[in-house]
Amino acid sequence: MALLIGVWIDQKKAVLAVAGGGVTTVHSRVEAHPHWAGAQDGGGEKKFEARHAEQLNRFFDEVIAHLGAAQSLFLFGPGEAKFGLRKRLEHVKALDHVTVRIEPSDHITDAQIAAKVRELADTAA
Repeated sequence: MALLIGVWIDQKKAVLAVAGGGVTTVHSRVEAHPHWAGAQDGGGEKKFEARHAEQLNRFFDEVIAHLGAAQSLFLFGPGEAKFGLRKRLEHVKALDHVTVRIEPSDHITDAQIAAKVRELADTAA
């Protein structure tokens, strides 16, 4: 059976669950998005957006470093981070053979994440 890793991800953390294995949590250090009002003559919003994108890429790289020998990935979560991670995965040559499935999900517990990955692995077997 192919090694399936499920990744529940949002911009605050990623929970990685290996089918038949353990659960690992990776916390991000991405700044919260401020609400801008009025003119930003100093380019504050543009600077923030560039810094935010760099922080997200570092977070995605940290998550990717935990994927190891994955042969199949299940990316799920409540926001856009799962799509950002998939896009970042396209730049990792060592994981270009990995099949990726993406699905929306609400905020769920680590136990529910592990159960969902086990269920997916059982149906794939």
